[in-house]
Amino acid sequence: MDLRLDRVSVVVNGSTLVRELSLEVPGGRIVGLIGPNGSGKSTALRCVYRALEPSGGTVWVGGTDLATIGLRESARSVAALTQEGGAEFDFTVEEIVALGRAPHLRGNQALSAWERALCRSAMTQLDVLHLADRGVLSLSGGERQRVLVARALVQEPRVLVLDEPTNHLDVRHQLELLSLLRDSGLTVLVVLHDLNLAAAVCDRLGVLHRGSLVAAGTPAEVLTAELVRDVFGVAATVVTHPLTGDPQLLYSLTSAQKKETSV
Repeated sequence: MDLRLDRVSVVVNGSTLVRELSLEVPGGRIVGLIGPNGSGKSTALRCVYRALEPSGGTVWVGGTDLATIGLRESARSVAALTQEGGAEFDFTVEEIVALGRAPHLRGNQALSAWERALCRSAMTQLDVLHLADRGVLSLSGGERQRVLVARALVQEPRVLVLDEPTNHLDVRHQLELLSLLRDSGLTVLVVLHDLNLAAAVCDRLGVLHRGSLVAAGTPAEVLTAELVRDVFGVAATVVTHPLTGDPQLLYSLTSAQKKETSV
């Protein structure tokens, strides 16, 4: 199932946070949104998982305008991991993961044996099955992040929207999560701050700067020294990963930054 943002704009209190963003995520592909803080990445994602209504434009999922269907119906197709996804109550890990089935259930309907097995499978994939009986508030940030990804997978979406999914994760779990995304077959739109991870996992990248899309293409096409300098304000040397062939960035301070830090 493909995902398409068609000239999506978001205006809040007279400020344009996202300006006519058009971006396509083909079915089964991973597209990353990158850009500096405040560039509109998370705002764009909120329009996809319907936490925010666009001021203009349309979000299409599989040819359907999301604004024309109910929230429960859209939640059966689109699952999200957000930056605000923490739990306020001390539910167990097992209970949090089971909440991913909510769009498919009615009222207090109990999970079937198959759904309980699905939850256990997702917890195993995210290496949190051993935490099933633990209260989620007792977990580390990285453990909690993996629990929330498991909840999203249990939702059985066809489109997965992830806002900084590697946040709080150690290197091993970062790589395991990204490998899981690659093998999932899902249509994935993901925000990543680590440009090297983005280059490794994403089929294509979109670069947002001050609310506008300034570049789009494969990681090799997008991640140039010039773009990193102009958009992120840092000097970088682009090298090729010796095993994968992916572009990788080696950073250094710009001369202007060096002057500022020496004052």
